[in-house]
Formats: sequence, structure tokens, C-alpha cells
Amino acid sequence: MALPDLPPVRGSLTRDRPLADLTWLRVGGPADALFQPADEEDLAAFLAALPAGIAVFPIGVGSNLIVRDGGIRGVVVRLGRGFNGIAVAGGEVTAGAAALDARVAQAAAEAGRDLAFLRTIPGTIGGAVRMNAGCYGTYVADRLVGVRALTRAGATVELAAADLGLGYRSSRLSADMVIVAATFAAPAADPGELARRMAEAVARRDASQPVRERSAGSTFRNPAGFSSTGRGDHGQERMAWRLIDAAGMRGARRGGAMISAMHANFLVNAGGATAADLEALGEEVRKRVFQTAGLWLEWEIMRVGEAAADRTGEGPEGPRQ
Repeated sequence: MALPDLPPVRGSLTRDRPLADLTWLRVGGPADALFQPADEEDLAAFLAALPAGIAVFPIGVGSNLIVRDGGIRGVVVRLGRGFNGIAVAGGEVTAGAAALDARVAQAAAEAGRDLAFLRTIPGTIGGAVRMNAGCYGTYVADRLVGVRALTRAGATVELAAADLGLGYRSSRLSADMVIVAATFAAPAADPGELARRMAEAVARRDASQPVRERSAGSTFRNPAGFSSTGRGDHGQERMAWRLIDAAGMRGARRGGAMISAMHANFLVNAGGATAADLEALGEEVRKRVFQTAGLWLEWEIMRVGEAAADRTGEGPEGPRQ
């Protein structure tokens, strides 16, 4: 269904925009419209004037996302250069939602402030907050002070970290709320020591994860009892990759989709994969793990939009997340 006339903008507004090149997995159909606002005022005015029946879906750099082959109905909002500033004031670091996690960690370290846990997290600050991202025992929930966001109606809200309902790889933020900035408490630390720690973390990641392949990070959550801060009490045997290994799915393929031979919890586009290939292989993994371990793995990668047949009316709508 074609969108009606859309509000005027100062940024970029493109109808029927393919999204595959905006995701790390390089799959997915078009959005009805892609809006890249010039700044926060541009975004607020657009949302306020946008007819209420048109859905809004914010994305970052697509590092944790499968866009289905039929694309996304509504307006996809992708923040860019006007939303990637980083400021250090006292013991706090405020970053725009489009700032890369790694760059925020580096900027903080240069100022003698410790947000080193962000260094190896792929993606942007907006996505890290929404998913309560974490690494090596520290999570966004441990350091987040609060966020500034825009509602679907274009109103600006200031939310404390406690208001976000941060859990293991999750939050209670509505899907159409657009985070524009986040503030973190950042303890003082020696810049040289932070640089050393971050270099070690990058080396550990590169040695254990398929960073040179087209993936979207960890595919499934670790199935265990996690607290509200994102920490888990599971043993190593309950790590998702071990369960996938035990189910015999390391290296499994479907079309152009593959479970990485390097790390069994990474779903990769080995060449020519469709979103349907990737999602179907992931569901096969879930089924096999249930058969061998009696557990249903939960997706960590977000899967959004419609299957290819949905847009033409040839098939039923796929599950949404």
C-alpha cells in the first residue's frame, strides 16, 4: 500500500527504499519510506505531522537485524551525522544515538573515563540501549544514567535508566520510540590502561568470532535465569553456542545462509542468502536444540518486516518480533 503525502523535511526522505545495504547481513526488502533527519528538530516535526496510522521503525546501522524480504511497511527512521556527537562532562559521557559504540568507548578512554565494555559491541548507542547490550560482564544497565527520546507523536521525553525496564538483551521501550541520546556514568581510569584493555578485548573477539563474515552478532540468547542487569547464573554448558554445537548444527547451511564454523551462535550470509534463508536456518537450529536439549532458544537478532509473499498477497504474514 502506497503511503499518502508525507510531511516536508530538511533531511532525506526516500520512498520505496531498499534496506539490504543498510544491514550487516545484507538482506531485506524495501521500506515504504526511509527518513534520515537533519537534526532532532527535523525529526520531531516530522513525527508530529506524520499521520497516526503510519508505522515508524527506527534502525541504527543494522548490526542486529534481519529485515524480511518483503520489507517494512511504514517509515524507517535512520539517524545519521546530526545524532553522533559525544560529550564528556565530569563523570558522565553523553552520546548521540547514532554514535558507534566502539567510538564512544574510545572517546571516553581518551578523556580518562571507562566505558571500555562498549568497545567490542557492534552497532550504535541507540541500539545498545534498546537491547541492553553488554560484554565481558558489564551491561548498559550497569552504566546508563538516562536517555532523551522522541515519542511517535514527536514529543521529547527524558527517561531515567530505571524507567526503561532493562533486562537480558531487552528493554520495555516501545518499538516506535526513537532514542536520540544517552548519558552514561563513566568511572575515572588511566587512558593507557583503558587502551590496553580494549586492545585485548578486540583481539579476543577477533580470535573467536567471525568478524570478517556477514553476520549480525550473536543469533540466540543464552537460555538461563538472567537478572534485570543482564547478568546470568548459567554454566558454560548452557551457553547457546554449546547447545547448537551439541545439536550438530555448526556449519549447517540453507541456501546462502550458514551457521558459522568458527562460532556456532553466529548466523552468516555466506553468499546470496535471502532473509528467508537466514530465518529458516535459525528456526531449524531452534528445533534441533529443542530435540537434543529440551530448550527453545530465543532469538537475539531482531527480525522485522514481511516475508516476500506478504507484499504481493500470495501468502500469510510471517511472525513479527
